[in-house]
Amino acid sequence: MGTLVLTKSTMQPEILATGTDTSPWRFYIQNPFLILPLPLTMFGKWGPGSELTVAARGHGHSLQGQAQAHRGVVINMESFRGPQMQVHPGKNPYVDVSGGELWINILHESMKYGLAPKSWTDYLHLTVGAGSCYRERRCAKLLREAECRPLSWCPWRTWSVWHNNTSTNISRASAQKLVKWIRVLYSDFSAFTRDQEHLISAENRFDYVEGFVIINRTGLLNNWRSSFNPEDPVQASQFESDGRTLFCLELTKHFNSDKIDMINKEIENLLSELSYISSTLFMSEVSYIEFLDRVHGSEVKLRSKGLWEVPHPWLNLLIPRSKIHNFAQEVFGNILTDTSNGPILVYPVNKSKWDNRTSIVLPDEDVFYLVAFLSSAVPSSTGTDGLEHILTQNRRILDFCEAAEIGVKQYLPHYTTQKEWQAHFGPRWEIFMQRKSAYDPLAILAPGQKIFQKAISIL
Repeated sequence: MGTLVLTKSTMQPEILATGTDTSPWRFYIQNPFLILPLPLTMFGKWGPGSELTVAARGHGHSLQGQAQAHRGVVINMESFRGPQMQVHPGKNPYVDVSGGELWINILHESMKYGLAPKSWTDYLHLTVGAGSCYRERRCAKLLREAECRPLSWCPWRTWSVWHNNTSTNISRASAQKLVKWIRVLYSDFSAFTRDQEHLISAENRFDYVEGFVIINRTGLLNNWRSSFNPEDPVQASQFESDGRTLFCLELTKHFNSDKIDMINKEIENLLSELSYISSTLFMSEVSYIEFLDRVHGSEVKLRSKGLWEVPHPWLNLLIPRSKIHNFAQEVFGNILTDTSNGPILVYPVNKSKWDNRTSIVLPDEDVFYLVAFLSSAVPSSTGTDGLEHILTQNRRILDFCEAAEIGVKQYLPHYTTQKEWQAHFGPRWEIFMQRKSAYDPLAILAPGQKIFQKAISIL
């Protein structure tokens, strides 16, 4: 028999906002492979008329208790990791993995065959889920086949309210071994967005494009020197970032060592089309794996200081292209005073890169911006780095979006009523309800999303 642990805890605001939250009284299945089959366990022991609910918990972040099940069962998805992955090279290469496998393990195994997935999350020490990049679309687009395939369009990094995906195969592409990693700064938001939109539409382009907002950061370029080399050291040393709102564009080109001259020329040509501050051009050359696993280095440092497993009150917004300047003027000009609590991502995405069969809701424009406030709160702090301050700041941003009619859609939102969820989905609410009714009519799965109530009929 496997381990079935019963715990009890209080639901505190600090816990709700972290990825380590727990709900009062819930069961935790440490190894579902070693216990009775889950359907038999759920219906045989508790019965269809019980209050039992089931949630899946991966090795990752969960906002506002979304991976929890009040008085129910939480499944440790990492226990679904098989003995080994199966990489299938060939004309259309792919890899078979379990739903509990980590992206970092998939990377290392794939690289043995000179292959890698086409799209990545920024952080690889997560169970298989999804992420996005401007070039190869969301990670869900890499899904070739999954158990419960009729549902496979619904859950990836949106809402797993229909089923728990236990195995998947993911398409691959040939992997390069080296990466030219580039950073530049802008002081003009219009130039920053114009260049990003140009890059995501260009034919010969960078392999990775991501933007950041940096507000009132002291010694910014000096901090970059630990990992990057300035193109013009003298000019870079004279650049002042204190008290300024700046916008960083991060770019990469992937290559093999025999193509170094060609790749340098391509980068030179691409950069010549951009309007960044010339003294802020920094470059680095790293291995492909080192670049992809770049966040892990920060994790190690933060863990050593006890600052990794802390509240993360993240806010992820999808902003229509036509409203991004109004949004930036108020949020980056008035609401935020610094960016010391965590990175703020800003980059455009082509709507055509997203599959409309997934359950995510997108703005009604062909191009929209992902704006992600990835804050970390210092436990017990009552200052600007404390949880209450960050949550209040998030509410101010959302209130502004509503008052200014920005047309924002939240990515992985937290709502507490079905009416709010219905407003979020808009005209797609009916199909969302139909899928739930077809595949989980008793509303057993994913109660932490607070979209559907257990034992309430879905018409």
